Amino acid sequence: MVPSYEVSPQSSYIQHHLVHMNNLGKQQESIVQFNVINYDSLFWSTFTGIAVVFLLWLATRRSTSGVPGRFQTFVEMIVDIVDEQSKSIINNADSRKFVSPLALTIFIWIVFMNALDFLPVDLFSSIFRFLGIGNHHDSLFYYHRVLPTADLNIPIGMSLGVLLLTLYYGIKIKHANGFFRDLFFAPFNANGFLSLIIAPANLLLNLVEYFAKTVSLGMRLFGNMFAGELIFMLIALLGGSWSGFNSLSYTLGFAHLLAGSIWAIFHVLIVILQAFIFMMLTLVYIGQAHDSH
Repeated sequence: MVPSYEVSPQSSYIQHHLVHMNNLGKQQESIVQFNVINYDSLFWSTFTGIAVVFLLWLATRRSTSGVPGRFQTFVEMIVDIVDEQSKSIINNADSRKFVSPLALTIFIWIVFMNALDFLPVDLFSSIFRFLGIGNHHDSLFYYHRVLPTADLNIPIGMSLGVLLLTLYYGIKIKHANGFFRDLFFAPFNANGFLSLIIAPANLLLNLVEYFAKTVSLGMRLFGNMFAGELIFMLIALLGGSWSGFNSLSYTLGFAHLLAGSIWAIFHVLIVILQAFIFMMLTLVYIGQAHDSH
């Protein structure tokens, strides 16, 4: 006889908030499942992307050659930081005309997406229930996750975009002959017939390198933001443990406020740091595509 295990309300609460609003109406069954569309991740990543474009457009429209205001000073400071990092990594000035604005957009976009984690965990679930559209399991709005970077599809999709850029610049700078020469005859160099023997090993090594860079770039962002989201849920359970006007409820309520405030302050660093790391690795990988072995 197989024993049955009852799911605790705490576990049910966390599991509910880890399911996306998708076309299945339930959690996807495997890591790679191409028939799943997470509508919430698509909406919030697109929404923040539009917000970033609008912010940069607004900064351009309000820019002045005179004494800059606070908003212009703040944006110029970020632009200078990204531009300096781009110059120190990518020597090709023509490439920087596209890569530097790209890096700036990536940095601000990821900051905006990560910052959605500061919204209350139950905010949109409560709004949907209030509107009467998220009360039933078969409702599209029954599940909703706000944080796009905690959805593996978004960071991996962005890292695949970086991979395509590295391949593009590798072929553009080195031309097809130089790119494929590095692919088959580096990093282990040899002469004559021996170079043909070790060519498959070089190819395999380079393919593994491309694969590892792509996966690690996306997984790093996803892992940090997923963990941060999970900790916010665990902290929310402290506040949800109210059982009346007693000492235990007061203690858990105070712990909820204290832990939530401390983690939110610390999470600000994670939000910015993960965006900066993703931006820097994007510059590094594209910069490596310019170099020959």
